[in-house]
Amino acid sequence: VLNIPPDFGRLVDRGERPSVLLDADATDPTAIGNATAALAALGTALDRDLPPNLRTTPASPPFQFEVHARYNPEQLTVLNIVPGLIGTVLIFSTLIITTLSITKERERGTMENLLAMPVRPVEVMLGKIVPYIGIGYLQIVLIIVISIAVFHLPVRGSLALLFLALGLFIACNLALGFTFSTISTTQMQAQQMAQFTLLPSMMLSGFMFPFRGMPVWAQWIGEALPLTHALRIVRGVLLKGNGLTEIVPELWPIALFALAAGFLAVRFYRETLD
Repeated sequence: VLNIPPDFGRLVDRGERPSVLLDADATDPTAIGNATAALAALGTALDRDLPPNLRTTPASPPFQFEVHARYNPEQLTVLNIVPGLIGTVLIFSTLIITTLSITKERERGTMENLLAMPVRPVEVMLGKIVPYIGIGYLQIVLIIVISIAVFHLPVRGSLALLFLALGLFIACNLALGFTFSTISTTQMQAQQMAQFTLLPSMMLSGFMFPFRGMPVWAQWIGEALPLTHALRIVRGVLLKGNGLTEIVPELWPIALFALAAGFLAVRFYRETLD
């Protein structure tokens, strides 16, 4: 948010240098750096448009601007990367592990034993993914503990709320991995499907590049990825102290994706061998 004083034009015409306040979200230091550079360029352009008697030598902005970096006053890049690692580690581990669940049974020849059991497809799916939910939570705990101890990561929100929200994200990844496993015939094919999902998730979720700095078409794709919303939840809870009201807009896309992936997993699950 750019705060310009009401008498800005009059002060510039009088040769004074009024103050302009840039109130910015510093959870992404790269984005706030780009905003600061754009504001400086705007000041230089304004100086060129002034009458000769009001121009400064050497050329400099005819106003002074102050930056209020919210949530990350020192603009430390580590405070942006470390929370993002929670989401990326979860999607890598949970998606890859579950992707091999059914194809491994098929290649080892143990699929017949699984199919002979008097269980429904949804029960097989739950039996495959529930143990990995515990593994996902263990990873979350380890990353947060290391982040606090080593990188002094602030925890301004509720960890219980964060754990509940990430539980939905873990379930979403597991359901997607199980879907890939049911429609694949070999482990290699299943891994290729998982990698096809991981690459755009890493590139377009806002983990590697500022989300708002990407082209519009890339933002549309990014909004459809669960990792995009998971990163916003993690950074919002840890760095901003967001509560349930603030993260609900990010929860329902993950829930919708999880329901769709779960439906497809059950739908494509083969109850008989080809």
